[in-house]
Amino acid sequence: MTPRRLNVLVYTGTGTTSESVRQCMYSLRRLLSPNYAVIPISESVLLKEPWASTCALLVIPGGADLGYCRVLNGEGNRHISDFVRRGGSYLGLCAGGYYGSSKCEFEVGNKPLEVIGSRELGFFPGTCRGGAFKGFEYHSEKGARAAVLKVTKGAFKDSIPEKFASYYNGGGVFVDVDKVTGRKVEVLASYDEDLDVDGGDGKAALVLCHIGDGKALLSGPHPEFSPANLSPQPTIPGYDNLIVKLQEDDAARLAFLGACLEKLGLEVSAENESLPTLSNLHLSAVDNSQVSELLCSWSDVIDKENGEEFITGEADKFRIQSDEDGLTLEDLQRSLPGADDHPTGETGIVDYGAITKNIIAHERALPTKEMTPRFNHKLYYSSLRRFQRIEDRAEDWGNMLMYGDVITSTNSLLEKNPKLISKLPTGFTFSAATQVAGRGRGTNVWVAPPGGLMFSTIINHPAYLAASRPVVFIQYIAAIAIVEAIQSYDVGYENLPIKLKWPNDIYALDPTKPASSKTYVKIGGILSQCGYCDGSYQIVLGIGINAINPRPTTSISDLLPPNASPLHLETLLARIVTRLESLHAQFRREGFSENLERRYYRHWLHTGQAISLEAEGGVRARVLGITRDWGMLRVEETDAEGRGTGKMWTLQSDENSFDFWKGLVRRKQ
Repeated sequence: MTPRRLNVLVYTGTGTTSESVRQCMYSLRRLLSPNYAVIPISESVLLKEPWASTCALLVIPGGADLGYCRVLNGEGNRHISDFVRRGGSYLGLCAGGYYGSSKCEFEVGNKPLEVIGSRELGFFPGTCRGGAFKGFEYHSEKGARAAVLKVTKGAFKDSIPEKFASYYNGGGVFVDVDKVTGRKVEVLASYDEDLDVDGGDGKAALVLCHIGDGKALLSGPHPEFSPANLSPQPTIPGYDNLIVKLQEDDAARLAFLGACLEKLGLEVSAENESLPTLSNLHLSAVDNSQVSELLCSWSDVIDKENGEEFITGEADKFRIQSDEDGLTLEDLQRSLPGADDHPTGETGIVDYGAITKNIIAHERALPTKEMTPRFNHKLYYSSLRRFQRIEDRAEDWGNMLMYGDVITSTNSLLEKNPKLISKLPTGFTFSAATQVAGRGRGTNVWVAPPGGLMFSTIINHPAYLAASRPVVFIQYIAAIAIVEAIQSYDVGYENLPIKLKWPNDIYALDPTKPASSKTYVKIGGILSQCGYCDGSYQIVLGIGINAINPRPTTSISDLLPPNASPLHLETLLARIVTRLESLHAQFRREGFSENLERRYYRHWLHTGQAISLEAEGGVRARVLGITRDWGMLRVEETDAEGRGTGKMWTLQSDENSFDFWKGLVRRKQ
């Protein structure tokens, strides 16, 4: 049965350190992908967004917990406490461990560093006292050490090494665990060394606290820190030995951290692998000459270095190679980005922005299956031609495709490099099998696993049309295109229960629930980013759909009846692109016409839905639709009996967050 809570949220806001966040994201993604989306969030999300219903685990990493107190005391901590008590899980690491205790005592008597005070969460109903070992300095590795931990016998179902070394820098000890009352607290591991503070009766390093229906795991050391990501510190005596010791015990550390996550109710991946290496980007077209034409149009932005050609974009650097140069498959494999492209090595945190991306321009023939094992270019282009024959005014979009098996993000690589995309035609499409930094709303990024359909399409929307054909409607016609494309994919698809959620999400009836419950789950989303170039708004329209991937959530394949034909990503991409081109042509001719409006409402979830308007003091209202001039949500106030009063509001999709489950429209702060 598909897990309902699929997000692991890592707090990255006030108080955290960038290194703690990076290490935390790295290890959690290594252990939990693709079962969960590991997503960084700020304090504004914890305070203002409806995050709890989809969150499996909230993580507060290392840093300084006074910063957490400053922004989360009161409302933020109430949200966190309610989340845990109602069945959620909390992981507090180092500063997050202090923060989750009833009292923090840090460096008592050391006035420059001393912090003493009660804490609101109080998951551990006692004191977390530190530093457990002397020498801590903020923003320094001088106090770091390889602390030896002794695992509590019987704490875990699986066999975990009895002792191992974990990175430590400033964490605390949980005092007198055996004496606490009021809730169940388990010691998972203890320090196996003499401490520099009084731990009371015991040396508890990690504790698991049971709170209502949920759990909180608090840690003094940093079991999430991987030695592969630690940089040498030549000015700190013994730091090289610290790294060596951590490397020797790294397998035990990872097994222990995985077991801790399982104690919190999460499903750990069977294979613990680092984030994948980036692949080549393959540029092809339905007519090979189009690839040559694009290379010519790029000539004024291509630089030559040592006989090779590069485009140095605003955010990324691209090496341009052509199959006209007689490249063999072995040549292409050798050109893959590897460890030499980044300083941290293959197993550590990768700075993907520093890696040169290889674009292979296929001027002679389409990429072979050996070059792109997860994408069949022949199937894609044959499907594209077939759908172009049946779609009105679908002739050009998708005719040129760039594809990579493993990339950062289709949207980011296009949108953040105007030099690269300035010459790209409308309908140019960029797809990938795996995204290691997929883009979402705001600053959210995540690993998108194989099996999902992920692509971005360039739309050059003339500026003179902006007044009568506002850009905001692009996301609406894209939503129509996705649903209609899926339902017209083949026989057996026409009745799939797929709907639109305002403003830019795709939902489906949850196949794991009774149909009568009308429970919907998200299966896709749309991200529209807009720039301006040569008299047109250049839109990078990103689309992600759970198509055939079994994790982390429901996919289209889960909805198919037994008699339906198999779903192929290549064919689905061609179907969506051709329907999108047809709809965009209609939009350019007619604007958001009555026909487009009817088609939109045919699939959306919200007509008549009761909501509350937070900015208006909780006034009750019902959804009527969207305005045809600027695409805003139109709602009417209702009385106590649910009848309309005639008072109307219009709400902008780019200024509000619409929570379908809560029935709430709230203005973002």
